[in-house]
Amino acid sequence: MTSRSISVVVIAYNDAAHVADAVRSALDQGPAVGEVVAVDDASTDATATVLERLAAREPRLRLLRHAVNSGGCGTPRNTGLTAARGRYVMFLDSDDVLPPGAAAALLAAATRHRAPVTAGLCVRRELPAGTERPWQPALYAAPAVHEPPRDRPELVHDTLCVNKLYERAFLRTHQITFPEGRFPYEDFVFTARVLAAAPRLAVVPDPVYVWQVRRNSAALSISLDRGRIAHWAGRLEAHRQAVEALRAAGAERLARAARTKFLDHDLPLYVRELPARGAAFQRWWWSLTRAHLAAFDPAEVAAARPPHRWLAAVLLASPLPRDPARMAALTADPPRLLPPPATAGGRPVWSADLPGVTLDGLDGLPVEALPLTVDGALAGPGACPVLRLRVHELYGRLAAAGVYGVDVELRDRATGRVGQRRSVALFPDGAGWVAVPRLDLAALPASGGGLSVWDVRAVVRCARGRTVVAGVRPVGPAPRRTVLPSRRHGLLLVQPYTTGHGALAVRTAPGVRGATGVAAARLQRLLRT
Repeated sequence: MTSRSISVVVIAYNDAAHVADAVRSALDQGPAVGEVVAVDDASTDATATVLERLAAREPRLRLLRHAVNSGGCGTPRNTGLTAARGRYVMFLDSDDVLPPGAAAALLAAATRHRAPVTAGLCVRRELPAGTERPWQPALYAAPAVHEPPRDRPELVHDTLCVNKLYERAFLRTHQITFPEGRFPYEDFVFTARVLAAAPRLAVVPDPVYVWQVRRNSAALSISLDRGRIAHWAGRLEAHRQAVEALRAAGAERLARAARTKFLDHDLPLYVRELPARGAAFQRWWWSLTRAHLAAFDPAEVAAARPPHRWLAAVLLASPLPRDPARMAALTADPPRLLPPPATAGGRPVWSADLPGVTLDGLDGLPVEALPLTVDGALAGPGACPVLRLRVHELYGRLAAAGVYGVDVELRDRATGRVGQRRSVALFPDGAGWVAVPRLDLAALPASGGGLSVWDVRAVVRCARGRTVVAGVRPVGPAPRRTVLPSRRHGLLLVQPYTTGHGALAVRTAPGVRGATGVAAARLQRLLRT
């Protein structure tokens, strides 16, 4: 090992299927990585055997094994950090990988800028589809050096510890470690402790970490396992400790930004899923969240985006759970404010029985950002059904904008391309406007010859070229799955459905083989429930 080399700490628990790929991705970084320290957190599967086989062929791989499982990620990371011998350290989870050149890019920036902390772009890879999305791309758009980071409040949005390179002497000097034991979201606290120490922080635009999200896995990762109230309680505690670490170091600006980030990111994730939870879960969740928000300063709430600050206001105003579907609609992309509208003293409010919860900021939103609600009923014969649309007025904002038409788009979820667009006029009808475009589902293109998912979007057109994009909320009886004749595919299986965000989407599978595959996948899902 050299004085400039990196120790990569890989943590694993019962992940024999993936740990070898993670370790190899670290070893394949070349001379920048002097050693890989693999910490097996008392696995009961073949993880230890897989690691021992790798170590027999690779002298840079060192193995450590806990006798008892710690219940979290913090303890094994601390074990690896204590054992590491390189000047720098990186962290890697057993189900993720480092892309080629990641370690070299981070090390070059750390050396060039004499930065004890260097960060790069993390890419979220959705499996099995393989689609990739950058994590917090705005923070990594270009090389930069932040000194001190407390002057850059946007940095609190990247709570990950794995897309960064740390000088071990810096961590040791400031006694920065992870929370021990069964502590979810330990990286929230670790990252806050790092920012609180005010290091020179270098940023590179290179992809340095691939976060592999396996939604179909039998054991969900911590970030996906949101169905237990203990999971939310752990996230609240991690957020509380992170803010406390920043405040104790005098980084008040970062602490306030962390609370606003909680409202704009963490809270909507769970509100979105609240309608699907049982009554007992909702009561516990509501109570815990209200207690957490009670400590927020009004300025921290006001700094959140308008749809999200309304969520906080409803939670604080009502001691019992209410309006979960309406709250979840505000977390959709794009957000929707469901009718009916209510006013108090001439101001828009959440509801007539909560007149104190004003929809502050609504009047200042540009037309393009309005949380518009568009209802749609899909009905009619076979391949060319009619989509009966209703665009709801929003406190007079649409009428003032000169609404006149709508484009209905079917957009491929995987690629973002528009597979079909229908443009029609909107006609006034009571407290809104209506339109009746006809779709041609059989003409939708295939996506790689297999299953495609098409999100139905309404682009509402207003005077002077302004538009509002909204998802279409299904109303009326749910359309049935059907098999259609298609000029492109022979046969096309079509299934309209409602997404988790409460919006209309359409699945298509071309040909007899595709239709059979979709039916088989549905049968497997039924057998697992």
